[in-house]
Amino acid sequence: MTKFFSKYKIIFYLINFLLIVLYIFPGSLLGCVFLNDCKIQPQITADFIISTNHLYTFAFISVIGLYTFTKSNQIKYLIFYLIFLSIILEIFHLIIPERSFQFVDLFGNLLGVIIVIFIYSLINKYGVFKK
Repeated sequence: MTKFFSKYKIIFYLINFLLIVLYIFPGSLLGCVFLNDCKIQPQITADFIISTNHLYTFAFISVIGLYTFTKSNQIKYLIFYLIFLSIILEIFHLIIPERSFQFVDLFGNLLGVIIVIFIYSLINKYGVFKK
């Protein structure tokens, strides 16, 4: 799967673009499409201490990013980019109408990135999947 994503980096870039569009849309674009109400955000699972939608989203984009960029210097930039993106997109909610900044969303974003990076580091350190 790594060869596929590293060959077609456009997939990672398109997913990033879609994420940014969903984040900066005033209201809920997914709510408009799936629930016919732009003020309701669809929930995948109930929130716990953090926003689970944000956790799943940033974990997904982090996994795709790690499959796309495999060199160590690329991974350093990717980690910086994902953490920066997770913070800046949530900060944008301060100025976007119909959106609000929430720490539970920010922590969900960051935790999604951190969990994937932590698992990736463990796999690389202990060689779980190495032949």
